[in-house]
Amino acid sequence: MSKTTLKFVLLGIILVLAQVIVFNHICLFNVAVPLVFIYLILRLPITLSLNWLLTISFCLGLIVDICSDTYGMNTVACTVLAMCRRPILRLYVPREEDMIRPEPSMHSLGTATYLKYLLTMTLLYCTLIFLIEAFTFFNPVALLLRIVFSTILSMALMVGIDSFMTPRSEKRL
Repeated sequence: MSKTTLKFVLLGIILVLAQVIVFNHICLFNVAVPLVFIYLILRLPITLSLNWLLTISFCLGLIVDICSDTYGMNTVACTVLAMCRRPILRLYVPREEDMIRPEPSMHSLGTATYLKYLLTMTLLYCTLIFLIEAFTFFNPVALLLRIVFSTILSMALMVGIDSFMTPRSEKRL
């Protein structure tokens, strides 16, 4: 097993455990729920084939669903997120050759581009998961508040995780 594969396996285990044990029990002001396990999907190398990306995303969502008792909601949202990943990344990075490393990060994309990519993907995931959960537009204001504030909270936590994931030699001054 290569060093990169081992790194992503450990990251996946840590993120799923953190989501299930800690973050599923946090709900700030009854609207903001941190959803940080999707960071693994966002950080997987671009060179990874779509079949592997969909399989990993499906399994990641399924594991979180089993542990959180959410009946497939995360599985569907993670699979859709994996399908949309490459087109959304191409919005911000027209040529994949321009990236320093194949993994999307602040170092490989630049801070502004990475934050736009992270915001778009997190907003997409939060929108999907809360629309699937609500399955109605009965209270659109509460739904919109949950989507916006969960996106902000999740994104802030993922930026913090990304700062730990980037080796010191690669951090910009």
